[in-house]
Amino acid sequence: MIIGVPKEIKIQEYRVAIIPSGVAELVRAGHKVLIERGAGVGSAYTDQEYEQNGAKIVSTKEAWATQLVVKVKEPLSSEYHYLQGQILFTFLHLAGVEKELTRRLLTSGTTAIAYETLEDEQGRLPLLAPMSAIAGNMAALVGAYYLAKYNNGNGVQLGKVLGTRHGKALVIGDGVVGSHAAHTLNGMGANVFQSGLSELKSGMQLSGELEGVEYFFSTAKAIAKNCIDADLVIGAVLNKGAKAPYIVTEEMVKSMRKGTVIVDVSIDQGGCIETSRATTHDSPVYLKHGVTHYCVTNMPGAYPRTSTMALCAETLMYIHLLADKGVSGICAQANVSKAINIYKSRIVNQQIATSLNMLETYISLNELCE
Repeated sequence: MIIGVPKEIKIQEYRVAIIPSGVAELVRAGHKVLIERGAGVGSAYTDQEYEQNGAKIVSTKEAWATQLVVKVKEPLSSEYHYLQGQILFTFLHLAGVEKELTRRLLTSGTTAIAYETLEDEQGRLPLLAPMSAIAGNMAALVGAYYLAKYNNGNGVQLGKVLGTRHGKALVIGDGVVGSHAAHTLNGMGANVFQSGLSELKSGMQLSGELEGVEYFFSTAKAIAKNCIDADLVIGAVLNKGAKAPYIVTEEMVKSMRKGTVIVDVSIDQGGCIETSRATTHDSPVYLKHGVTHYCVTNMPGAYPRTSTMALCAETLMYIHLLADKGVSGICAQANVSKAINIYKSRIVNQQIATSLNMLETYISLNELCE
């Protein structure tokens, strides 16, 4: 199969979909890999390295005009005309973006396969997990940064000062993002409060097994209470494939102290905080009700070398699967097939169709694969 890797054009997005060693593996398996000129530079991979590993360096148009296009982020409007019925494998987050991308994918006949809905046999999200981990770590760091007074923050430092913890951080969610954020904040020395839906973790907290993090069961009342005096609130809620629910309401935001910081990591799926709206690395924050909101949709892009290596370590086996067996190879594996969002000009993920109010375009994947 001919595999194309375009250069990412989203603002401050420096990741690349395949690293040189991955190219070498695909070429050894008999596939042809076309890398757009300069695609890996942001992650410190040169065109020469790709060529040495068997890739051909090509133009943007040539990279898109392939049977399988592998990217990191969803196509932007300036790329829509390249959608011409190929297989597209990337982060799509269709439930959290404008409907126009979904419409273009449908009308072009492109098969859209999303990293973030691919599951393993245990129901985990192996392609989303490494980026979630990096975003969780980063949420703690950027939250602490924007608490500085010169950043319009309240001037509270999250950390230990001569053995005493300072600052309260509220982490909403206990998945990969939430766990990494809580761990990082705890290591910094903040007073960390984490909400989630795990009765087991609530019991562990009572026995002291979650030392340094106060875990509580997630209810609207408990979250509202903890928002009032929090210095940093991190939204880390995931509803697989669907738009994130609003866990923090605008009224809760109004109750927060001036200079509080919100980092909504769920923004890729629409955000879990009612006052959130997508931002970019070039303009990452805005004030609403005196609260700083950081809602960048491609947070891991700020650390492209680490992010690219972690992502490519997980995606390569699935790129091999697609290149070797095509979409039929994905359809044959129940969990992996959940990655297919659009196929044969129909939405095949019901949660996405529901979130976008496009149920008229939905059909089950099983029906199409029969």
